[in-house]
This record gives sequence, C-alpha cells and structure tokens, in this order.
Amino acid sequence: ILAVRLGWYKIYYPLEFYASYFTVRNGDFAAEEAVKGHGAVKFRLEQLLHKGNERSVKENDEFNIILIINEMMARGFSFLPVDLYKSHATKYTIEDGKIRLPFTALKGLGGAAAEGLQQAAIEGSFISIDEVQNRAGVSKSVIELLDQMGAFGYLPKTSQITFF
Repeated sequence: ILAVRLGWYKIYYPLEFYASYFTVRNGDFAAEEAVKGHGAVKFRLEQLLHKGNERSVKENDEFNIILIINEMMARGFSFLPVDLYKSHATKYTIEDGKIRLPFTALKGLGGAAAEGLQQAAIEGSFISIDEVQNRAGVSKSVIELLDQMGAFGYLPKTSQITFF
C-alpha cells in the first residue's frame, strides 16, 4: 500500500513529492550540482559510479541522493538556488514550478545557522553582508559559503561608505 501511495504522489504531485523527499533526507544533498543543472548532476553521478565499491559511506549516501536529483531533472524539473530572503531554514519549498533550496542544503551550514539566517531575513532587509553576519549570528565560513553560492546577489560587503 505504501508503494502505491508513493507512486501516486510521484506521478500526480511530483514537485511536492520531491520537495518532501529532499526535506526528509537532507543529509548529503549536492546543492552545487543541483543548481548548475542536469549536466553537472550527470557528471557527478558518473564520478560516483566509476568509484564502484570503493565509495565511502558518505559517498554512497550522496550517490543515492544524486540518483533522485537526476531522475527529477530528467522529468523536466529543476532547483532554484539558496536565496537570502526566500529560502527556508530546513524545508525545500516549491516556487514557480521549481524547488527552492533551503539553507541546510549547503554542506557545512548547520541547523542553528540556518534558523538564524531565516529569522534575520524575516526581521527585514539587509544593507550589507556584514549586517547579515551580525544579525544572523553566523560564522565567517557560513558567510563565505553563502557568497560562493550567490545567495547575497548584489548586496555590498560592508555598509561603510568609501570617501577615497
């Protein structure tokens, strides 16, 4: 009965199915590959396939997630990157027919930092990346990770005005 239910949701409500699946199994999500597109996902899948039995436990977990990501993208669905204002702390959300990545989808960004970022975004807009770090109470490494993933957009580094 459970398999029939899962199959029904996978066919008739695919985005909801995938968003729920990734929210529950958020462990080793390949955020960089997912945002780059189907080509990057297939490339990472091939890398993991070539390792065969030499994959570590962590790589096996990543392999299983990459398989689902690949399936989803083969069906024509895609992901939206982490966004400072739109991303949830831990839940994958559906937005414009795509799935928005939560903060915890990024490797190295834990639950407490994600909750701090979400709460700080709810409180209002930011004027600089430094303000994000101060209001959210996150480390410099989290800020660097968000910057690498393009979560800040055109937000300036500091709120100080340069006179020279």
